[in-house]
Amino acid sequence: MYDLAIIGGGPAGYTAAERAAHYGLSVVIFEENAFGGVCLNEGCIPTKTLLYSAKLYHNAKLGSKYGIAAENVGFDYEKIVSRKNKVVRKLNAGIRARLTAAEVKMVAARAEIKHYTADKISILGGDEEFEARNLLLCNGSKVAIPPISGVDTARYITSKEALELKSVPESVVVIGGGVIGMEFAGLFGTFGAKVSVVEMAGEILPPVDSEISAMLRAEYTKQGIDFFVGSKVSRLDDNKVIFTDSEGNERTLAAEQVLLCVGRRPRIDGLEKLELRPYRNGIEVDERMQTSLPNVYAAGDITALSMLAHTATRQAEVAVNNIAGRADTMNYDAIPSVVYTNPEIAGVGYTEDRLKTEGKAYRVKRLPMTFSGRFVAENEGGNGLCKLIFDENDVVIGCHLIGNPASEIIATATLAIEERLTAERFGRLIVPHPSVAEIVRETLLS
Repeated sequence: MYDLAIIGGGPAGYTAAERAAHYGLSVVIFEENAFGGVCLNEGCIPTKTLLYSAKLYHNAKLGSKYGIAAENVGFDYEKIVSRKNKVVRKLNAGIRARLTAAEVKMVAARAEIKHYTADKISILGGDEEFEARNLLLCNGSKVAIPPISGVDTARYITSKEALELKSVPESVVVIGGGVIGMEFAGLFGTFGAKVSVVEMAGEILPPVDSEISAMLRAEYTKQGIDFFVGSKVSRLDDNKVIFTDSEGNERTLAAEQVLLCVGRRPRIDGLEKLELRPYRNGIEVDERMQTSLPNVYAAGDITALSMLAHTATRQAEVAVNNIAGRADTMNYDAIPSVVYTNPEIAGVGYTEDRLKTEGKAYRVKRLPMTFSGRFVAENEGGNGLCKLIFDENDVVIGCHLIGNPASEIIATATLAIEERLTAERFGRLIVPHPSVAEIVRETLLS
């Protein structure tokens, strides 16, 4: 009998397996597809690999701004996709090597719950049955398909198929202006596709600070992307998207590719025998990542709390720590999020929108990214913004950025929020010069 069985080999699953093995627990992990989960195989890593190529192409075309002459700049999209596949294979092999080194039993099969008691769980993996004292559910998520009229017969792709395209479409209509939709809009737009984005909310990237979102939309509009915010899709017809715009007019957009990007849903199928308590469209857990059953835990997208790979990783650590008898709890106040557009967006903590909705007192400091000398040196003509938010006690409770490389700066503010630093205490931070990260300190002192 194993001490711990894990279903799902994504960021939560393989992190948990390694951590549990480090504590001396015997571990078996089930993965029916490829280790690395959605993040490595269909999400974070492949999209960022493609987006890096897009950024290089974008910079090469604008080289004259920096005194660099490059003639006949072009791209080979099939080679770009081939490199993406190579990166995924390399990292996938790395995960398997790490689990092998940790002496984790890997089962390449769908896991099926056969029997549950408070003492043990029986799981069928392929043709073999396994028993474990504890179970950690890291089943991940799947693409959400909304009940739009015509969706069953229309011609569309999701983010999964978009990653496998061997050429750039001439035109794309993106349904959904969230993180996934905006990253693909930027990718295809950079490589010359005519891109239109239809978003039901009043602004793109609804969870992001609206001031920051509006700045990205303005930048992408200048680059030729059309936006239809406050617009609800009513039906799909082959490669046509029919929607009602913000003024109540019915409109139709046709494109070579219709890309459906309206989010993801937790994978909860196959867990019926456990009779777990639901939460939203996932599984309920407490702050220790324990479900309604004492020896069953859950981490990652299946919890429907924060569908981010780094959240999943931390949730997995919390779950395993508690299984191993090391008290630990999950905190969701300081989870950073990044949108890997060009320019990048990053944020952590409260947004102004949320604080206004909740009626909480706060103050804001904001500063253009151009107050960083390094940013000016590397972003000719760029502007950007750094916004810091403080509560009534002057504690840092939010930070939101637009401008490259926001993804590499946000960790500084994440630590400040996690540690509940005041503006005065945070201001003592010494930041290397010149660095774009200086913008956080400059904003604090402005």
